[in-house]
Amino acid sequence: MSAVNITNVTVLDNPSPFPNPFRFEISYECLLPLQDDLEWKLIYVGSAEDETYDQVLESVLVGPVNVGSYRFVFEADPPDPVKIREEDIIGVTVLLLTCSYLGQEFIRVGYYINNDYDDEQLKEEPPQKVLIDRVQKNILADKPRVTKFPINFQPENNENELQQPPLSPGHATEINENGEQPSTSACNNALSLEPASQTVN
Repeated sequence: MSAVNITNVTVLDNPSPFPNPFRFEISYECLLPLQDDLEWKLIYVGSAEDETYDQVLESVLVGPVNVGSYRFVFEADPPDPVKIREEDIIGVTVLLLTCSYLGQEFIRVGYYINNDYDDEQLKEEPPQKVLIDRVQKNILADKPRVTKFPINFQPENNENELQQPPLSPGHATEINENGEQPSTSACNNALSLEPASQTVN
């Protein structure tokens, strides 16, 4: 059982111009007290063929975390278009929201994102060089793909126990909003969670 569950992710300011920042309101629950920080990352996949074009847009640490429910706004700068191949700017790519504990990624929420011009004429007759100020990004927020990885949230409890096979991130489980498999999951159910609300940028 995971010590941390994401209960809701709301994509804010969507769609928006390409140069605008990304903003997500994230709600999660912690079932065990965690002494170390949770690390949240937002990654933009710049090319489907070459991961060297991936950009980590933001990485923030939140913690230590006590048992309870939490909510915060995660804001990240847009990707640097200079680091994306010209032919990959327009079209569909992927945005990844991940969370890790003690260097172990335990959940990944993937969104398709469509980048296109905000003008019909530009769509029909795109210029040879991309006009980045006229590009609009649209996150397909209603179709996230959620993957969970089993990790050990309390390794200190195992120091005096018999050695057990390590949990491998390779054993990933994709779930949907009902806690079922298969792969797609709607992570935007309405949920009112207290007690923490803050903006991280």
